[in-house]
Amino acid sequence: MSEIVFSPAQSRIPKYQTILTEALSEHVLKVSLNRPEVSNAFNTLMGQELEDLWNRLILDTQGFRAIVLTATGEKAFCGGGDLKERNGMTREQWTRQHEVFERQYWALLDVPIPVIAAVNGHAYAGGLEMALTCDFIYASKNARFALTEVTIGIMPGAGGTQLLPRAVGERRAKEIIMSGKPFSAQKAYDWGLVNEIFEPEEVLKEAILTAQTIASNAPL
Repeated sequence: MSEIVFSPAQSRIPKYQTILTEALSEHVLKVSLNRPEVSNAFNTLMGQELEDLWNRLILDTQGFRAIVLTATGEKAFCGGGDLKERNGMTREQWTRQHEVFERQYWALLDVPIPVIAAVNGHAYAGGLEMALTCDFIYASKNARFALTEVTIGIMPGAGGTQLLPRAVGERRAKEIIMSGKPFSAQKAYDWGLVNEIFEPEEVLKEAILTAQTIASNAPL
């Protein structure tokens, strides 16, 4: 993980190499996946840094009442695991890496304040699972979604087989998981996966407005 350098404005949240954090107000935190050159794909470091951030917020929300999770760049929210890093790993190394990823997802589920996914681009494989792990999803109308694991001989390993059926129903989830085919933001909305779809330039703004509304409510 990167050397921890504390920002005066966010004294208890470190700066990371693969994610960006910004306090938008006293009660709203924006978290951005920040590897746009590889479609914001997860590598081991990103998994470690996300786990660190979520665990800090589990222990102490630091006054935040809502989080917006998004990504840098315009084409991709998250393309899933970084397969270039994975290539060449031994089975033991891959297993250890996947444990890092799993802990990050489970920590996100345990964050005690609402997390809104602002999906600004494609969300494939672990990227879709990341969005599913949030409390709800706003998406760009240009975004596409898929659980592509079956196409390379693996399975969704970070909650997709549980969280997707809860969102779209068992039969639709089976089709998505078994086919690996991408689908549009409009279909994601029609199927109940996405709460709202917006023009690309509006997604983050709308997610932030909703986060601010949530944060202004009674913090029970």
